[in-house]
Amino acid sequence: MKHFFNRKETIVTEALDGFLATAGAGTLARLDGYPEVKVVLRADWDRTKVSVVSGGGAGHEPSHAGFVGAGMLTAAVSGEIFASPSVEAVLQAIRATTGPAGCLLIVKNYTGDRLNFGLAAEKARAEGFAVEMVIVGDDIALPDIAQPRGVAGTLFVHKIAGHLSESGRDLASVAAAARAAAKDTVSLGISLSSCSIPGQTHEDRFSADDGELGLGIHGEPGVERIALQSAGKLVAMMAERLAARLDAGSRYALLINNLGSVPPLEMSLIANAVLSSPLAKSVTMTMGPGHLMTALNMNGFSLSLIKLDAEREAALRAPVGPHAWLPARPVSPPVVVAAAKPASRDAAGAASRDTGAERLITAVCEKLISLEETLNTLDAKAGDGDTGSTVATGARSVLDRIGTLPLADKAETLAAIGDTLGTSMGGSSGVLLSIFFTASAQSLGGGAPLGKALIAGLDRMTFYGGAKIGDRTMVDALEPALKALDANGLEAAAKAARHGAESTAAMQKAKAGRSAYIGRQLDIVDPGAFAVAEAFAAVAAMFAPA
Repeated sequence: MKHFFNRKETIVTEALDGFLATAGAGTLARLDGYPEVKVVLRADWDRTKVSVVSGGGAGHEPSHAGFVGAGMLTAAVSGEIFASPSVEAVLQAIRATTGPAGCLLIVKNYTGDRLNFGLAAEKARAEGFAVEMVIVGDDIALPDIAQPRGVAGTLFVHKIAGHLSESGRDLASVAAAARAAAKDTVSLGISLSSCSIPGQTHEDRFSADDGELGLGIHGEPGVERIALQSAGKLVAMMAERLAARLDAGSRYALLINNLGSVPPLEMSLIANAVLSSPLAKSVTMTMGPGHLMTALNMNGFSLSLIKLDAEREAALRAPVGPHAWLPARPVSPPVVVAAAKPASRDAAGAASRDTGAERLITAVCEKLISLEETLNTLDAKAGDGDTGSTVATGARSVLDRIGTLPLADKAETLAAIGDTLGTSMGGSSGVLLSIFFTASAQSLGGGAPLGKALIAGLDRMTFYGGAKIGDRTMVDALEPALKALDANGLEAAAKAARHGAESTAAMQKAKAGRSAYIGRQLDIVDPGAFAVAEAFAAVAAMFAPA
């Protein structure tokens, strides 16, 4: 798997410096000591308050440095990718941020973090610092394990402890609140791929049709291999296991965390699935979905919940400095606004008869339907071979509705045809023709004669579509035909359309439309222009002298 990096040995330090360079001057800094000491801390820290320090291996961005700032962490200590920071780095962070109020260390329940942060805490106490440590083990993947892992639910503890520290609470009360919050937090993750580490050979242990439930944030295997299935079913499986750990009747906050590479579209779909599951009845606020505690590029997500009381709710809702924190939002159903009704055609649309108009429309539609295979063959040489099918679909839709058209009113008929083509025809040609008929109807309804109205519709179509004469599109036939129709009548229009269509065969490079993306030369007529010429020919034949 490919990655963007320079040297494996400098990935973390370069990333931290990039983060600091773009975080905004004056709020964050780093301790000297690269590469052994990788500590990001608040540059504006008031040492009369309890410092809140956390950290762990890199690869979980924006955790942990991304949450350093007002209302959250005082400092974050980073190790190498998925490796605990050193004892010395943690101790340096304590010394740099801790005053008489003391320091709270928040540690995820991994052996390396526990040992290194723990030894640093003991050394700091020996130096005279007041230090407390809270260990978070929120992962419920293995319900009977004595030492559950600390995963994304740790962020709840960061937020609550950071808020209480910012509010001036003492070390004992901040630590007690953090321990209680950790105890009332549960998390569960799922993924469809393992993550890959820059500079290391990657072999994905997943097959194309499975995933893992209950995996950690360092790429370690999940506790259960599961078959790939719909997002709703996967979320339902997770929700059932999480719900079993919740207290009935209590309110919870939900954190929806992207483990790395799930697209935003899918994360929003996952959020909808969670909030449509039975779990939702206990959830009153959410954070995310988004990247909060990742596992490099893992294609998975995790769900974390914390039981709420008034103090925790206030802490989670409080604004913070770090931009990476996603604000808590109340859960609410989507607001649906009633669609506005058309303002100018309330009385329009009543079916009416006009034999001449019906014959003309029928003749054009039947001609276009008969050309389906011919147009597809032409289009296959410059596109994906569907112009004939697209045009025939639009023609059939108009024929199917011909009995409902207001044929006695030319302007309303043009407008109705525009509506039909815009809905049924699809593709850019459907939209362009819908614009043409709709704008023509507006001009005709405003008093313009039919020929001038059709030219006005063409003007709007070319304005929005961008094509002009010589670009090898249907405009090469339609524009000369409409101008000839307005000036000299139907027979001249049919001849002009045919000449315009045939001219496109000599235009070896298209400048607009789908053919413009073809790198080679073309020597056939444009299918759209050919269809226009055939339509005019069919109408002219209707009115030709016997």
